[in-house]
Amino acid sequence: MTPLSKGANMPVAASAVRAVLGWSAGPGVPEVDASALVLAAGGRVRSDGDCVFYNQPRHASGSVRHLGKQPGADALDVDLGALGRDVERVALCASADGGTFGQVPGLHLRLLDAASGAELARFDMAAGPETAYVCGELYRRAGGWKFRAVGQGYASGLAGLATDFGITVDQPGPVPVAPVPPPQPPLNQAPPPSPAAAQPSAGPASPRLSKGEERLPVDMRKRLSLRKQQVAVSLSKHGLARLTARVILVLDASGSMSGLYSRGTVAGVTERMAAVAAQLDDDGEMQAWTFASNPARLPDLAIGDLPEWLRLHVRVGQVGLFGRKKPQRGLLPGQVDMRAVGIQNEEQKVIAEVRAYVRAHPVPDPTLVLFFSDGGVYRNDEIERELREAVEEPVFWQFIGLGRSQYGVLERFDTMPGRRVDNVGFFAVDDIERLSDPELYDRLLSEFPSWLRAARQAGILR
Repeated sequence: MTPLSKGANMPVAASAVRAVLGWSAGPGVPEVDASALVLAAGGRVRSDGDCVFYNQPRHASGSVRHLGKQPGADALDVDLGALGRDVERVALCASADGGTFGQVPGLHLRLLDAASGAELARFDMAAGPETAYVCGELYRRAGGWKFRAVGQGYASGLAGLATDFGITVDQPGPVPVAPVPPPQPPLNQAPPPSPAAAQPSAGPASPRLSKGEERLPVDMRKRLSLRKQQVAVSLSKHGLARLTARVILVLDASGSMSGLYSRGTVAGVTERMAAVAAQLDDDGEMQAWTFASNPARLPDLAIGDLPEWLRLHVRVGQVGLFGRKKPQRGLLPGQVDMRAVGIQNEEQKVIAEVRAYVRAHPVPDPTLVLFFSDGGVYRNDEIERELREAVEEPVFWQFIGLGRSQYGVLERFDTMPGRRVDNVGFFAVDDIERLSDPELYDRLLSEFPSWLRAARQAGILR
């Protein structure tokens, strides 16, 4: 074992290590937690998914894991050989809840060989008013790995640490909700198609008048009317001008989605999907779920309530990195406490819950699930199992990627054999706000018609 002082470093020959944060627990000692930040070039995280801690205990790559806490100790495993080539460092951090590190006696970090358990290094730390701490770091050097004893504290707490590494940490306070963007013409919105130019000879069905539509603000009502007409045009191209279907919306709320919520992108997407439900669903309503570590059903979206629904229910919510699962104050009726939803990617859970809902609430029409995610998929086997089992159900799953990457099994499903019908569609766009309504609806509804025909031939649909 090598004792290290602040700033000292040493080579690490082990292919996998365990970092054990230790202290002397006792009455009046703050709660201490270990965490790790997986850092790329420039010493910043690539997304909130690069943070590993008690609420997000496993990195998507599986290379870094939070092992759970024992009295006076918290530990992390780092598989150095499994880290991507774009990873330059892994910062080993700590946070104090209910006090400062100056009130934590015996604070130290031990680095162990994960395979043998042999202690490689020990770093004893002295702290004062800090509530967040970078204890040490594993970093690449000359084709190998080294460990440095850092000992850098942040009196500004996790917010200060987060700013340095590019992480978004929610601030305490009332439940944040996504603001409804001010009415404005949508980007690249095409004018209503003329009968001669855009519509098939049979003509699309006239846009359905949704219940409560007259209550919408004038600008929103105009956008909805144009979009419903475009949905009808897209369907009529496939001979489905009179189609009726149940529409279900699923929104990713994992940590990496926070920017898309705060910029209003998800609210804009939801408004555009409301036009699909308004045109396809007889009652003009849309069931909705959000998910991250766990799924949560949102209140049904009635078209007439769209502005209020966007304000209350389209939000990334109250979960910030390192944020503890404490009771959330200020929730309004029907709002979901997002701390229970978490920030990790567990698509298979919400898929299973939507499947269960469809089975429990059968309707004579097919169901179209519009599933939005920014990637980070890693539960590939579980997701594949759910979607394969769903083949015999009257549901088409349309997945839409919002930039980023790592869609895993979702974008490979079209080429997977062994299914009676292809019940999954997928496409991804870097910036959905720049995609015109006609192009969005054409892509959104491109595979649904072929599934309808195949499902009817197979007896899955009447």
